[in-house]
Amino acid sequence: MIPVLFVCGPTAVGKTEYSIRLAEDLGGEIVSADSMQIYRFMDIGSAKPTREEQTRVPHHLVDFVDPREPFSVAMYQKLALDAIKDVASRGKVPVVSGGTGLYINSLIYDMDFSAPAGDPALRDKILAEEGNDPARLWERLRRLDPAAADEIHPNNVKRVLRAIERLEGGEEKLRGFAEGDRPSKIIDPVLIGLDRDRDELYKRIDARVDRLFEAGLADEIKGLMAMGLSASDISMKGIGYKEVIEAINSGLPPESAAEKIKLSTRHYAKRQLTWLRRYKDMKWFTLKGDGFCEDVYRRILDYGREKTQAPQPDR
Repeated sequence: MIPVLFVCGPTAVGKTEYSIRLAEDLGGEIVSADSMQIYRFMDIGSAKPTREEQTRVPHHLVDFVDPREPFSVAMYQKLALDAIKDVASRGKVPVVSGGTGLYINSLIYDMDFSAPAGDPALRDKILAEEGNDPARLWERLRRLDPAAADEIHPNNVKRVLRAIERLEGGEEKLRGFAEGDRPSKIIDPVLIGLDRDRDELYKRIDARVDRLFEAGLADEIKGLMAMGLSASDISMKGIGYKEVIEAINSGLPPESAAEKIKLSTRHYAKRQLTWLRRYKDMKWFTLKGDGFCEDVYRRILDYGREKTQAPQPDR
């Protein structure tokens, strides 16, 4: 089995900075587990690693999908496993970095993305009620169980339909975690969780949203809309994109969406932490302050090196 280091945590906690340093010090390469950073032309709103950061260590599954094209978790799972095998075959340590729960789950567990059992007639009825629109189906699921919607990709229509069927059939909420899924036979996950004091994390989220607008988020989204993308496209459902599109379509300044984006991002961070804390083997590290925490990083590095048995690289 391939030892794979996972650097997980809520949005704005600092995953990019710490995962790049780990990859450098362990002789590794990064495989993204972020469902927004996969898309091309969406650099600002997804907080994608900068070109300079991507030149420090190789990055896989970043900036490679056209936002007008469909992309599923099943496709991610295959591509990510191929990337992990490739990295390991060259004697490098695969470092998976991201906070998209289902992407992480698809690697840690041998998840089956084939059509689930259920009532086909009922699913056909639900599909017809939503006009065969995947975005509308996903919104219906989100209203029923926000946590489940966060962890089922909108393009995975079969699983969205099955989740709606179960919830409307009487289940209070979905189990929402990999209960019943078998551990992967391919990788041996080493799980590192990054966290911060809640108030500090929320301040970082607010500051990041402000920086995104300063960096040109509104112009980026206007450019995507000029390409023909709209609120109905799955790629535009990400936090930041959907709020700005809504503001523009309502005739409001794009910047008027900033507070709504901050609030949505804080709620999303809470759901990410709830999801990640269910991994019993996750080793948590608490970061503090605005600067890089060298003392905490050293403990993370020692833990990662011990668990992956990575040698000290020549640098």
